[in-house]
Amino acid sequence: MPELNPFKIAQQQLDEAAEKLGLDDATHEFLRWPQKELIVTMPVPMDDGRTKIFRGYRVQYNTARGPAKGGLRWHPEENIDTVRALAAWMTWKTAVIDIPLGGGKGGVTCNPKEMSEMEKQRLARGYIRAVASMLSVTKDVPAPDVYTTPQIMAWMMDEYEAMVGEHHPGVITGKPIPLGGSEGRGDATARGGIYATREAARVLGMDLRGKTMAIQGFGNAGQHAALLGHELLGLKLVAASDSRGGIYNEKGMDPKQVVEYKLKTGKLEGFNGAETITNEELLQRDVTVLFPSALENVITGANADKIRCQISCELANGPTTPEADQILHRNKVFVLPDFLANAGGVTVSYFEQVQNTYNFYWPLEEVHQRLDEKMTKAFHGVYQMYLREKVNMRQAAYLVSVARVAEACKLRGWV
Repeated sequence: MPELNPFKIAQQQLDEAAEKLGLDDATHEFLRWPQKELIVTMPVPMDDGRTKIFRGYRVQYNTARGPAKGGLRWHPEENIDTVRALAAWMTWKTAVIDIPLGGGKGGVTCNPKEMSEMEKQRLARGYIRAVASMLSVTKDVPAPDVYTTPQIMAWMMDEYEAMVGEHHPGVITGKPIPLGGSEGRGDATARGGIYATREAARVLGMDLRGKTMAIQGFGNAGQHAALLGHELLGLKLVAASDSRGGIYNEKGMDPKQVVEYKLKTGKLEGFNGAETITNEELLQRDVTVLFPSALENVITGANADKIRCQISCELANGPTTPEADQILHRNKVFVLPDFLANAGGVTVSYFEQVQNTYNFYWPLEEVHQRLDEKMTKAFHGVYQMYLREKVNMRQAAYLVSVARVAEACKLRGWV
């Protein structure tokens, strides 16, 4: 079984790009590791009177192009290597989309599904107190990720502002709109992926209207992909899955009804008029577009040969292993790699920072238009590299982004 440590995968992907770009040894070695990382231990009072100890992480991978930017994940399996990998991917993501930010990431090892709202609030505030020295609008700006929400971001921002004694809305993005959040942030990750899918279909000469889509992982990104894939591209939702399992109907399902059912019941199983399938079966359905939207390493060397979609739009981070990438490329599956496909989230987070700084806010249409411009330009930059270098789309995206980060490091005189 190949190594599925996400950070080793991230390093392997970088190594391939560094070799193709002919990076010198110092620059290559510098880009293989985070510039700064912090591991914290946080005591949090629980509702039953006990004090529980949590481990938290914040990694600033590279800040050559600007302050670190990256989400916070609350997950029972969270560990430093996952956070390092995600911080690396954020570095390449901000570079490939060409916004003036670096890459960071954070996390806490916990199970938020077992915590009350008050316990979550105490943990959110405890985390900010523990890592505040690393944060500011000019140093590092966190955002929501797996199992963290706009409400959690609001508590974190409030704790930071209480510590510094003044308003700093831009220190956290993904906030509720009344506290300086941006219009369009809620569906930004999926919307960016839908724009990239639209451009991919154009260059591949495909008409997506009436074609099929399957969504693996039905959280925020997956739900919005179902709605927007239908609304903007005319795709038909035939399969969806979450951590408990999946549903399938070859004639198609109403995305609004599926999303409403999931929000109401917390699951997909039992949705009326659909048969039950496993996550593994969903990945292998013969659909036009597959949206891997859950966690990392779901498409591996073991199942890549059975993937039958034409476009795989990666809304999750790291869903495909390097071994699987080679198989998909050989089988002519057109992969929109995670740090291009899901860059809509960080792009609108960047727009939120800009609006916070100016204290002037844009209407929703302007956010959508600016996001479309950014995603379209980034897609075609990567696609031109793909055609020129005759590599797969992930390698092309790495070549674009690593070259930009390496250039910034050199201009600063770091390497």
